Amino acid sequence: MTTRGKPQGIKPDSTNKPRFSLSFEENIANLEAAFTDCGDIVSKRFTAGKSNQVRAYIMYIDMMANSDLINNNVVFHLCRRLLDAPAALIQAKGDAFDPVGDGGVTALDYAESENLDEMTMAVLSGDTVLLLESFPKAVVIASKGFPTRGVQGAENEVVVQGPKDAFTESMRMNTMLVRRRIRDTKLKIKQLKVGQRSATDVALMYLDDVVRPEILKQVLSRIQNIDIDAILDAGCLQQFIEENWLSPFPQAQLTERPDKAASAVLEGRIAIIVDNSPFALLVPATMNIFFQSSEDYYDRWQIMSFVRIIRYFAGFLAVALPGLYLALATYHPSMIPMLLTFKMAASRLSVPFPAVIEIIIMELAFELLREAGIRLPGPIGGAIGIVGGLIVGQAAVEAGLVSPIVVIIVALTGICGFAIPNVSLVAGFRLMKYLVLALSAVLGLFGFWIALILILIHLVSLKSFGIPYLYPFAAGDITGYNDWKDSAVRFPLFTLWQRPFFASPRQRRRLNLNNTGNQRDKE
Repeated sequence: MTTRGKPQGIKPDSTNKPRFSLSFEENIANLEAAFTDCGDIVSKRFTAGKSNQVRAYIMYIDMMANSDLINNNVVFHLCRRLLDAPAALIQAKGDAFDPVGDGGVTALDYAESENLDEMTMAVLSGDTVLLLESFPKAVVIASKGFPTRGVQGAENEVVVQGPKDAFTESMRMNTMLVRRRIRDTKLKIKQLKVGQRSATDVALMYLDDVVRPEILKQVLSRIQNIDIDAILDAGCLQQFIEENWLSPFPQAQLTERPDKAASAVLEGRIAIIVDNSPFALLVPATMNIFFQSSEDYYDRWQIMSFVRIIRYFAGFLAVALPGLYLALATYHPSMIPMLLTFKMAASRLSVPFPAVIEIIIMELAFELLREAGIRLPGPIGGAIGIVGGLIVGQAAVEAGLVSPIVVIIVALTGICGFAIPNVSLVAGFRLMKYLVLALSAVLGLFGFWIALILILIHLVSLKSFGIPYLYPFAAGDITGYNDWKDSAVRFPLFTLWQRPFFASPRQRRRLNLNNTGNQRDKE
């Protein structure tokens, strides 16, 4: 991983911070000073007890904490507990009287704290801080209740057959969606905080006995070494943990599907859940994984293998088709059938630009239409993409700016990009397409092959947390080519009895053929 310099001055000032005091008023003053000019803070002083009243103070953030829980499980029961307590115990204020543990707070999840920084972070996270004059510690009550979007259907990774739920912006809800699918105590969730000012919660989910320890250690090290003021989305975290930041190809897989995340964890990979992001990061990642869809394992192997082959072919065309057309039409027309050559020449008689300018014009127009369709509201965006493409393409042909064959080439290239189930990989293909186009325009078919070889060399050199990016097509012999069964084609499920190379060597087997009823090939 490339070492990056850490900018200075991004950490909040940690000098001269006040500490927890035995003085009730001093602690309140320190807490209120930390949240000066914060209009969303709710703080309240109140007294509890009858003849010997005890002063109390409570603080939380409006709409981030569950006010019903605070009123019913904290304030109400605390007041009743102090009202019923003997005056002698209240005045003693010692270990004999515990107003919190003896029924004063009925919330199940609470902790005591003497650290003002912990209290401040708890309030910022949606919890509630309770101070009591008769209690030597503060009480931090888990009362998170901020609004969430709820579990909805997947929008980017749509499948016909399979689960329809998707991740949300709540980290804890996302971890629940994965744990719901893997009911195993070996499923561990290691929680970190990233960002000096955002303190974003990040959860690493993995199977303790299946994950490779060296990969887990490497992932933890890269995340812990991130020194930045804020992480607002999983995409930001992805850019910090990738090994080669110059590459246009993603080295971590983004997914919005809990079933895909659960499947990756079962294979020995690590799911990284970032709070406030509806996507999970799956590492390590290889190019083969980006061509896979959740639906591949929910339908029969024959049709899914056929679909996968189409995806690989579409990926090749998405990168190579414009450059190949340009090389053949400009430098090697003899390689095109004669009748097609005459058709192409006749369609270009009224075009004032060379073929390379034609393709660049239409490619940029297609990119603009793609961006316009994304940014506009849903119904309008779809209409812009379809109607705009038809109108622009037809008008450009009638005006003599481009030839019909170029419109077909560009449209087919775009369709091939949409056939790949991962948006991040398509973005890398979109950039590489222009490299192939540039070298083909200069050197013809020779430049076309040079561009493809350069891309292949780059892909071979990439690694994702120590795993070759082109695995299992490269280095597949380390598992006896067993992982080829789930690559360009998908073998029947009963033949995929081993986990991929990501898993620990001690936990490679995931299927006991003797108990499946399929006494077929074990290899």
